[in-house]
Amino acid sequence: MNRNDLRKIDFSLLIVFETLMHERNLTRAGEKLFLGQPSISASLNRLRQYFNDPLFIRMGRSMEPTSRAFEIFQSLTPALDNMVAALGNVSEFDPLTSNAVFRIGLSDDVEYSLLPGMLRQLRMEAPGVSFVVRRTDHSMMSDQLSTGEVSLGVCHSRELPANAKRKFLRSIYPTVLSSHSISGAFGLDEYCNRPHVSVSLNGELTDTIDRTLNTMGRQRQVVLAVPQYSALKTLLEDTDMIAVVPEYVASAMTKQGGLRMDPVPMSIPALELSLAWSGTLDNDPGERWLRSRVCHHLSDRSGSVSEISLRKAAA
Repeated sequence: MNRNDLRKIDFSLLIVFETLMHERNLTRAGEKLFLGQPSISASLNRLRQYFNDPLFIRMGRSMEPTSRAFEIFQSLTPALDNMVAALGNVSEFDPLTSNAVFRIGLSDDVEYSLLPGMLRQLRMEAPGVSFVVRRTDHSMMSDQLSTGEVSLGVCHSRELPANAKRKFLRSIYPTVLSSHSISGAFGLDEYCNRPHVSVSLNGELTDTIDRTLNTMGRQRQVVLAVPQYSALKTLLEDTDMIAVVPEYVASAMTKQGGLRMDPVPMSIPALELSLAWSGTLDNDPGERWLRSRVCHHLSDRSGSVSEISLRKAAA
């Protein structure tokens, strides 16, 4: 059978068949479906012709299924459930009982500093749900959404597929991160003279900071580029190196001790951290729930104390 053959099927017969499998009695099946016994008998005759099998054998007052009927029933029940879900207006999603798997893309700064707190909350709200995190950034997000590798992503995104949607979460404020052993304020001279560590997934040694410094006739020396934030705290502690990172990354690292955070001593435009998702999943109940929780936990609604102080210091 192929899909074109489905046009020949009266799907109401399948409901009659499923009901007969449960009731094993023509009269009770008719009562459950609000049909008379003659209609149920006629439907059973059509089913027998279609499947070329008796399907049910009368034994006293009961209609006992044949082995072929059991075989059909095992495949039919989940198929009917899927049809009901597909044709329904909105399927329900209960985070407390769901065992769904969500595949999300996170940039390294988000995974390092914002994911732990969000995940603790999500585990309380949805204990049976699983999350698969894939690394993403502005250069990867578009392809990952288009191919379905991830259903949503959080990063500083740029170009997105035509059917993708985006929601602003928070501004990304650059912050100087350095060892606690370094004393004194960070002026522009001090900033340029220090050796820098750059966090770059692609190993780039220059970025917006260098272009901004060039317009001022200044430059810095990047002595190390690493692909992720996980080793940055250990690399900076008790050294003269510094790094420019998002405020929320600096806040997470300084809470562990050994590092300090300061405003960047020049004007660098803040970037935008955004949530992006595939438009094909816009109305999916589970995805809608997940997007609402990501927005709730990752949006900057009031600004942290450290971030507010950095903004004032940089003004």
